[in-house]
Amino acid sequence: MRRLVALAAFLLLALPAFAAVSPSVPLAAHRALYRLTLERARGDVVAAQGTMGYEVIDACDGWAVRQRLDMNVTNAEGQTINMISDYATWEGKDGRRMRFHMKQTTDEAIASQTDGDATMEPNGGPGVAHYTSPHRTSIKLPPGTLFPMAHTAAIIEAARAGKRLLNLPLFDGTSETGAEDSSIAITSWDKPKPTPWPTLSKLPSARVHIAFWDWDTKDMLPDYEVGMRYWENGVADDMTMDFGDFVMHAKLTQFAPQPRHC
Repeated sequence: MRRLVALAAFLLLALPAFAAVSPSVPLAAHRALYRLTLERARGDVVAAQGTMGYEVIDACDGWAVRQRLDMNVTNAEGQTINMISDYATWEGKDGRRMRFHMKQTTDEAIASQTDGDATMEPNGGPGVAHYTSPHRTSIKLPPGTLFPMAHTAAIIEAARAGKRLLNLPLFDGTSETGAEDSSIAITSWDKPKPTPWPTLSKLPSARVHIAFWDWDTKDMLPDYEVGMRYWENGVADDMTMDFGDFVMHAKLTQFAPQPRHC
């Protein structure tokens, strides 16, 4: 269930790693709370619900991000499992440096954990991820790999430019296997619409669908899929997260912009 924690990788804000260009709209440091509900089930899952807290801090030369997901999943035998995922990153605004920590517990027992850092060479060159847990190891990252924040920013910039399809390599630190492939379909770029939050009501937004594959596998089906609405400042809402056996919906219930911490 690593994709429960990897969701943070699809929500982060950033400057593009591949171009020294400032976004036309400042990206929003913010706090957000999402309510998670079961949209549909295909397998053994019969019920699921939870919350996801999310915070982005503008730390001057980088973004500090923390996400905590707390979810209860009930199977057909009536057993309810509590899953808690903590995911934290620091990512340089130059798109070349990243530190990551992820810990997932299942009924209070640690199910998985990754810690380490990663760097990319300039001008789209290759990189390397150094892990300190679960094992001390290093894995090469292919040229053009984006960290989570740059990945999100690339999608927003493409949507603003009228592009419809993207294929981008991503490293988010949630797995010890290194980078993965992502295929992005941008289905619309919409004019501002009323929302409960004045900051977001002024902004256009994109509808996107993203599918992810492990880098070294030959599977025809993606490891995970997510659809969402991205506002131009990078804030996300109305997320549909497809984990294979079940699909969750995430709705933004609280939102507050945060000041810079410099």
